[in-house]
Amino acid sequence: MTNSSSLSQIASNPNSMEDYDPNAMSVKDARQYIQQFLNPITAIETLAVMQCLGRVLAADICSPSNVPNHDNSAMDGFAMQLADAEKTLNIIGTAFAGKPYVGQLNTGECVKIMTGAVIPAGANTVVMQERVQILDDAIRLKSVPKLGENIRPAGDDLKIGQIVLRKGHLLRPADLGLLASLGMAELSVYKPLKVAFFSTGDELISVGNPLQEGQIYDSNRYTLFGMLSRLGVEISDLGVVPDNPNLLEATLLNAASNNDVVMTSGGVSVGEADYMKALLTKHGQVLFWKINMKPGRPLAYGKVQGSNGQFAHYFGLPGNPVATMVSFYQFVREALITLMGSTAKPLPLFKVECTEAIKKATGRTEFQRGFLYEDAGIWKVKPLPNQSSGVLSSMSVANCFIVLDDNVGNCPSNTMVNVQLLEGII
Repeated sequence: MTNSSSLSQIASNPNSMEDYDPNAMSVKDARQYIQQFLNPITAIETLAVMQCLGRVLAADICSPSNVPNHDNSAMDGFAMQLADAEKTLNIIGTAFAGKPYVGQLNTGECVKIMTGAVIPAGANTVVMQERVQILDDAIRLKSVPKLGENIRPAGDDLKIGQIVLRKGHLLRPADLGLLASLGMAELSVYKPLKVAFFSTGDELISVGNPLQEGQIYDSNRYTLFGMLSRLGVEISDLGVVPDNPNLLEATLLNAASNNDVVMTSGGVSVGEADYMKALLTKHGQVLFWKINMKPGRPLAYGKVQGSNGQFAHYFGLPGNPVATMVSFYQFVREALITLMGSTAKPLPLFKVECTEAIKKATGRTEFQRGFLYEDAGIWKVKPLPNQSSGVLSSMSVANCFIVLDDNVGNCPSNTMVNVQLLEGII
């Protein structure tokens, strides 16, 4: 949450206000514009490593030791001295991972060794077992190895004092294993970002209740919950709030008082009840209302002051289900990751052949739902037939967005287009 006595530091952008629709903000400009107002969270807590998945490191992690901490064998074989490569070598013992051979290796001797086992004192080479001839309790080499062959030196993976992970790193499953390999039981991470959301509209009803004429089930809260859960934020679902200015005001102020970010679904489009716009003007400031994109044109971003004087970031998402998801992935996701203390980047784009023609007017960015598939070893994409922003089922079928920039018009079939994968974020 942002502490401030005024909103004088927030510069509104008149080119994206309601009465300036032809010049709605571009996708690129909106991303950059949002980022300049984001101050990452600073509160820190210490947690056990297994509790840190999806959290953001609050300090650099340096290796307290070499990894591995001893020279060890990269193969099953025999540890020996290279100078003895032409001799018959007596097998004097066995070295296991976790149970090293204790003793000195002398000339004419070798130790049977397993992968990961510590190299015995006196050995400088490991010969693979497939390259030796076994003679009862002795071996002869079939070929001469190189000095140090099949030995992983101490510090081969990480050296003592080396920075392993930097402050701001978003922890993934592999990171937890890496940190455990260093013997770290606890980590300093930023406290989770607090995000509250609610849907607006008299026509919406929560699941579990019978539908009346003119009502629809509120699906956006469920998609928002899923998308937010993947980011590891602390979620407050405030339910459905009807188009009642007093209820909306109370919910908005309470949410802003207790959370870092407030998100609403619906109520920011032209023609919809303007209670939210009036409330945001009264209790905060919205930096823009519209984005030059489809779906998701009615997107609001700004800050709102809670009843306790604290400011929260505000995202007003469209009411149409697909538009809500597109807006979240193109703008909100990056903003939340930045606020969490990590470094956010737009989702990567890949060039793929589109097998069907696409109709599109120039002048705005479009995110069309697509299906990416493999054809004779080549990845191709086709747009889904129904691109309506109200068809939520299409997001369950789609596995990518076809991203068409504002300078792109109609695309004939077999055109190379940019795609943005949804796997792992949907």
